[in-house]
Amino acid sequence: GLNFIDLMVRQGNIDNPPKTPLVPGFECSGIVETLGDSVKGFEIGDRVMAFVNYNAWAEVVCTPVEFVYKIPDDMSFSEAAAFPMNFVTAYMMLFEVANLREGMSVLVHSAGGGVGQAVAQLCSTIPNVTVFGTASSFKHEAIKDSVTHLFDRNADYVQEVKRISTDGVDIVLDCLCGENTGKGLSLLKPLGTYILYGSSNMVTGETKSFFSFAKSWWQVEKVNPIKLYEENKVIAGFSLLNLLFKQNRGGLIKSVMDKLLNLYNNKKIKPVVDSLWALEEVKEAMQRIHDRGNIGKLILDVEKAPTPLVS
Repeated sequence: GLNFIDLMVRQGNIDNPPKTPLVPGFECSGIVETLGDSVKGFEIGDRVMAFVNYNAWAEVVCTPVEFVYKIPDDMSFSEAAAFPMNFVTAYMMLFEVANLREGMSVLVHSAGGGVGQAVAQLCSTIPNVTVFGTASSFKHEAIKDSVTHLFDRNADYVQEVKRISTDGVDIVLDCLCGENTGKGLSLLKPLGTYILYGSSNMVTGETKSFFSFAKSWWQVEKVNPIKLYEENKVIAGFSLLNLLFKQNRGGLIKSVMDKLLNLYNNKKIKPVVDSLWALEEVKEAMQRIHDRGNIGKLILDVEKAPTPLVS
């Protein structure tokens, strides 16, 4: 799986970026080739998907058994590589952090991306949930059925949301950061939850620009705890990779994956795969995410031959 966090790793816009040379990537699917001595529950030849703390973009991947899950029979390898990061992130934010219930409303940015599409599908499993989404206008036709109200990512979505729902929304899921933090908080209803789960505004052009990085941070409104108390608002952060690899919550993630695979088997959710790329095409694949050209998930396929560039 190719995720926006991979772009941030490449540009060094993360806490403690790893030293090069490194193999990027945090999720994959494949076939079990070898087992550790004490591994139970898996056999050589099993079709699996897994979280990996780097090194996922490789022909052979090694990861602890607690991060590995069997793939349902009717799920393809590309769907499986598109499944763990996006759906676990979406599920945990909606149900573990924000406590999504019937009749609530959700605002999600990048509604056409992998997490955005997972959020929309999971919201549709709860009755009467209104989803407000922002996305580039060229994606609207393709994703208009997955969200209730769709806005152009460059439009004044705060006014658009308030025009439809005067008192705002119950949940804001923000992967952009920057000036959107203040806007998201302003849209929350009393007892509403704002969750920051990414900062794609920090990713700049081809090279890391310190000035645009600093500008994004300065745009983040300083949150006053007294104001939160007076307005009955909740502000939260969510990082799946930290939860898995730094905070040892693999057991919790496993229980979430069990629920998600149950939803998949009942045909309630299905990963949206945008495109498959050869490893040699990773530069072009990353550029597609950078330009926000994808609808759903980009997958790197180690068996795919590079597509010749047509002049």
